[in-house]
Amino acid sequence: MNGSRRLRRRMVAFSVMGALATSAARPRPAFFPPAVDVSPSVDAYVSRLESAYQNIRTLRADFVQSYTAAGRTRSESGIVYFARRGKMRWDYREPDEKLFLSDGKTLMLYVPSEKQLTRSRVKSSDDARVPFRLLLSRLNLHRVFGRIEFADGALRPQPGDRVLVGLPKHQEEDEFREVRMELTPAFDIHRLVIRYPDQSTMEFTFDHVQRNVALSPTLFTFSPPAGTEVIDQAE
Repeated sequence: MNGSRRLRRRMVAFSVMGALATSAARPRPAFFPPAVDVSPSVDAYVSRLESAYQNIRTLRADFVQSYTAAGRTRSESGIVYFARRGKMRWDYREPDEKLFLSDGKTLMLYVPSEKQLTRSRVKSSDDARVPFRLLLSRLNLHRVFGRIEFADGALRPQPGDRVLVGLPKHQEEDEFREVRMELTPAFDIHRLVIRYPDQSTMEFTFDHVQRNVALSPTLFTFSPPAGTEVIDQAE
């Protein structure tokens, strides 16, 4: 993937994943009340979404990440943590344990079963999870999408939820075909589905979100066990 395409994919993933999801079954956060107007404009609705996390410093959530291609789906799940200054930690529990971590500058992927740690610079990586490190920094959907529309029937949303569809500015050039976002009345993203030109899809769901939780700085550091093979990837 060349540099410009890598940048576009990062910006897409960052922008559309700018808020974590909560299950509709749990109570809505009291400090983000439902919108009072019945039919807000798309721009007004997006503005409310973008401002929803301005005062959030840390997040913790359960996640499921699924990738579907050629009729086959692979799903992984675990717990994820985010903090400002580009810090994040993905603890994968199922089907295999692994750790994906960013301290703001360096990415680390540790696979216990292989006794291997891979390190790379954040700026040189095109990993789909990299944009999440900016979750608590800024969010601007209109910078990425050529058009944003309501599409409440697209994902069979839960009662009270709304669905946004983001379309690329230049279909023939971008790395995605469309992005669907199911949002609760509290502006939490319940589901996010990215459809790519090759018909593959990437889907994220988040649950049991906790905001402004106390997170130790050591959570975003990692020292591999003795005997671990360390691979430093060139930029």
